[in-house]
Amino acid sequence: MAVTTNASPPVPASRRTYSFLGPAGTFTEAALAQVPEARGQNWRPVRNVGEALADVVEGRSDAAMIAIENSVDGGVSTAQDALATVPGLRIIGEYLVPVEFVLVGRPGATLEDVSLVAAHPVAYAQCLGWLSNTLPAHAHIPAASNVASALGLIEGDSQADAAIAAPGILEHHDLELLAQGIGDNEHAVTRFVLVSRTVAPPAPTGADKTSLLVELPDDYPGALLEMLEQFATRGINLSLLASRPIGDALGRYRFVVDADGHIEDERMADALLGLRRFSPKVTYLGSYPRADRAIVRYSERYADDVFVEARDWLRGLLSGEPEV
Repeated sequence: MAVTTNASPPVPASRRTYSFLGPAGTFTEAALAQVPEARGQNWRPVRNVGEALADVVEGRSDAAMIAIENSVDGGVSTAQDALATVPGLRIIGEYLVPVEFVLVGRPGATLEDVSLVAAHPVAYAQCLGWLSNTLPAHAHIPAASNVASALGLIEGDSQADAAIAAPGILEHHDLELLAQGIGDNEHAVTRFVLVSRTVAPPAPTGADKTSLLVELPDDYPGALLEMLEQFATRGINLSLLASRPIGDALGRYRFVVDADGHIEDERMADALLGLRRFSPKVTYLGSYPRADRAIVRYSERYADDVFVEARDWLRGLLSGEPEV
């Protein structure tokens, strides 16, 4: 006997939206492609970091991918400053993208045709050695971005003969590949972070990183050392320590800190409490798995159970229990 039912078909889950520095073909898009949960979802190209983070805060996107650090040029100041001034954000993951550059031209172009090269100033500086050796008589036209340098060739807006861009540009546009691997540093890497609205941190994996912004209480001898001692005395290694001006007066800086470990680690939690007592402003940006998945190593004297035992010992003293 056939059984009829009034049950409605399942409603498909709504698709998530991710903002990234566009258009297609950027290093940021390559970073977002590494996020398993972003595959098959809506990808929203934006023009700058501020727009990407505003998308998250105002609910147009569930998360945004932004560049935070480069192994050649150091920290991305616009991203670090934005995270310091835009409330309600959390870093939920990090991703590494090798910085590789290609030289592209209009269809049919050859390397011998090139005398004028369009490139973003940072990309140009990272390829200057190759350009000087291969095209010693070339001239440079600055471009707003790596993608813009290439699109100018296609759209006829650029007088350049060729452009420096990320390899991904060839997947989206009809351009001639004139040379590849033209970067001067074959080990160059850009670190990206995925940022969402404030959420509880993911569970610790043993291969985690915690990001913070810390201000010093006053400008006095040893203030920075006192801040660093909050980590050193708990056996926590710092993988990044950079200063950025706060902007309200000369000589006032905040410190961008990446510390090995997770907020649920007893040693990290204890360090955060110490920072909170010491600093007038500590901004917790998030604890998340390291991109390289390297297990965080530390001395046994900083293991979680050592901190727990010390607190139990103190509670026993306060309650009048006899010491064993």
